Amino acid sequence: MARYDDGSQSRTFSHWDQYLTMAFAQLTYRESLRDIEACLRSVTGKLYHLGIRSKVARTTLADANESRDWRIFADFAQVLIRIARPLYAADPIGVDLDHSVYALDSTTIDLCLSLFSWAKFRRHKGAVKIHTLLDLHGNIPTFISITNGKVHDVNILDEIAPEAGAFYVMDRGYVDFERLYVFTLSAAFFVVRTKSNVLIQRQYSHPVDKTTGVRSDHTVILTAINSVKAYPEQLRRVSYLDVKTRKRFKFLTNNFMLPALTIAQIYKSRWQVELFFKWIKQHLRIKAFYGTSENAVKTQIWVAVSVYVLVAIVRKRLALEASLYQILQILSVTLFEKNANFTGHPSTGLPRQFSRPR
Repeated sequence: MARYDDGSQSRTFSHWDQYLTMAFAQLTYRESLRDIEACLRSVTGKLYHLGIRSKVARTTLADANESRDWRIFADFAQVLIRIARPLYAADPIGVDLDHSVYALDSTTIDLCLSLFSWAKFRRHKGAVKIHTLLDLHGNIPTFISITNGKVHDVNILDEIAPEAGAFYVMDRGYVDFERLYVFTLSAAFFVVRTKSNVLIQRQYSHPVDKTTGVRSDHTVILTAINSVKAYPEQLRRVSYLDVKTRKRFKFLTNNFMLPALTIAQIYKSRWQVELFFKWIKQHLRIKAFYGTSENAVKTQIWVAVSVYVLVAIVRKRLALEASLYQILQILSVTLFEKNANFTGHPSTGLPRQFSRPR
């Protein structure tokens, strides 16, 4: 915290009080600063159980969100992420693979341009993008970049340091061969859905089992001059037909060892990042904001991310059967209660929804 301390912390409202207050707002679905203030004042005698040491005024919270560096909360979320990832490292992802697999994508949150003038997107519209690299073992976000809506997805590849031996799964918006070549140079693998206008020359055809949905497996090279300069090595193109939707997909990858069907399955696992975005938009407060400045918006998003990861840690450490959504719902109504007051599982003292699997 000292790294970003600008002297804004007061004796009566610390950074920790600010975090706990914002986490309370996430867990209990508060609508506004006034809503947060009213609810906390109604349970003044129980604030101690939550860890809040002072009374919370909406003006104090608003000032803190505006002035205190959002990176404090981003760093705290990263600490939690480093705790959570090993807990989920053995979780299945639907593909028989010993490597780490990450999905990269973004989601857009619309904003009113007149209120959020820094978040320019279109002429009369504002937006922020949340660019996320998701570890598919447990769906834990490992990298998040919050930008205005005009930043193109492919630019985020410049901020990612590829992990040797890992797979990175991306949609067509990330086709940039100069940037993709960085993955190859870093001994990392990518699986990306290709665009129709990419000029490719087939060099070799490999046998495939069409009953699996795989239609072709080719070794190819790029033929456009700029593309060849950016990516001078061979690529692999896999064509796959989804038998349910009858939709055909074509993927490019720099991995030549795995079966073609596995490459298609790796790309299919990318859907988990879409579900992650859908989940956090439905169950956390990241579509409506308590402040309008860039700092306030990023603070709120990073607190939401940390809450998500905290719940994931609790779920795994206590071996709970409940889903993340169920845990959030229970916390929203029991946040100020002591475990001893719960009528729950006899061996854990937790609510029966939280009981360990038998």
